[in-house]
Amino acid sequence: MLPYAAYLRVYEPLAAYPEPERARWSAYAESEGRPRRVGALGVEHTRALWRMIAVPPIVAPTRESGDAYVRRVEGVTYVCPWETRLRSWLAFDRFRAEMPERLTGAFVPPRVAEQAETAFEGWKRESGSLTPHILSSTWQVPMAWFLPFVAKERWLVLGGQAEAGSGGPTTATPTRTLIYVTPMAQARRRVARARGVLRRQVGEGFELGDVESVGRWLEEFHPHSLVELDYGGLVHLLDDAALRADESVAEIAAALMGLETGQTEVAVAMHKRVTARWRVVRALESAN
Repeated sequence: MLPYAAYLRVYEPLAAYPEPERARWSAYAESEGRPRRVGALGVEHTRALWRMIAVPPIVAPTRESGDAYVRRVEGVTYVCPWETRLRSWLAFDRFRAEMPERLTGAFVPPRVAEQAETAFEGWKRESGSLTPHILSSTWQVPMAWFLPFVAKERWLVLGGQAEAGSGGPTTATPTRTLIYVTPMAQARRRVARARGVLRRQVGEGFELGDVESVGRWLEEFHPHSLVELDYGGLVHLLDDAALRADESVAEIAAALMGLETGQTEVAVAMHKRVTARWRVVRALESAN
């Protein structure tokens, strides 16, 4: 069973972590027993599934995950903690905010929900930060997530082989994958540019609030971090031809350029192309 979700991740360099956390992540990165990227999503999903089917369901793990995604670039080690406990609490908060209260109890008993809320409040008093290194989105990639990247940063793997012309990162991923990776400085600059354009030109389908939210999130991390967009389980909803043809990053960039230069028709056409592509994917959520 695969999670049909995409992920936006930040990998911070080891230098960004204070001791003793830095030493722990350094040892973890060298460990032979840590989950490798090829199976990490499966491990995360299996653990989440066990929590969901438990009786009563477990809203969040009792302890924070000690696992992380690891990248090595030009001799520098970068770490993206899973932060499963924090992400579970945040997801449950969103779930309760979006679901009528009378229905929430059908999924999570009130007593369990109260215990989770109490534990989260206690954690916030001790830890403070509510900014996870990983954002997730089910059944689609939010439009604002394409903005930190450019087309040449795409890396597509089909059937265990990287496509010709793909910009391959240093971390090998011998499985069906579509990702983009960029330095934090580039990501911030591109999102800031998009924010400026949208403040001057309100474009059809572009939500300024979403762009600003991504920009604020990126500002929370070390300036020498890496930013990654991972299509995750969504690659299993698209065939090879659809993945090869997916140029959402380039099309959103063209739409933004159209707004910036006053070419409204180009902006609208590019945006409609992207939304039409992802509308098909989102429709699968309610398909039999």
